[in-house]
Amino acid sequence: MFESVKARLDKLFRDHTRSDPRAYVAMLREALLEAKVGVATMRSALIATEQELQVEQRQLADAERRGRLAAEVPDAETVRLADRFALRHRERVTVLERKLVVQRDELALAEREVAEMLAQYRTGRPGTAQDAIRAAWRDLEAAGGENPESALEDERLRAESDRKLKEEAVDAQLAYLKKKLGKQP
Repeated sequence: MFESVKARLDKLFRDHTRSDPRAYVAMLREALLEAKVGVATMRSALIATEQELQVEQRQLADAERRGRLAAEVPDAETVRLADRFALRHRERVTVLERKLVVQRDELALAEREVAEMLAQYRTGRPGTAQDAIRAAWRDLEAAGGENPESALEDERLRAESDRKLKEEAVDAQLAYLKKKLGKQP
């Protein structure tokens, strides 16, 4: 039941490192809604199994009662048929009881997973618009695009580096001249 939700969550958590925080929260919300629908479906299936078990238990009781009544009247064929039907209903009751246990366990597991997803959704902050813009530019740059702000920043860093190199060259030349003129030991 939850395999598609789990696959979507795995992809979401894998891709979260580069994704827009708002998109991440939106995808988590979608997965959470789908999981809640799945839990509701599982609850409905559990109720249906409980009802089916009750019907089967009544039929077993009826078959056993008919077998006892047939035993009181010496009718071997009716007793044999009643025993056969009682055995069939008893086996079906056993299977339904095991199915009910498994469904309850599966429902408990699914409810825990939904609770974890809900907690994660509540703590997942969509961030500011600026965070979303930066995340989108990171994704574009990773895909080979170029951010004009990054190009401007690169140009600013290059100019600053050039300025520092020129200052160092001027300082070195000044030190050389001072040494040559004997003003510096």
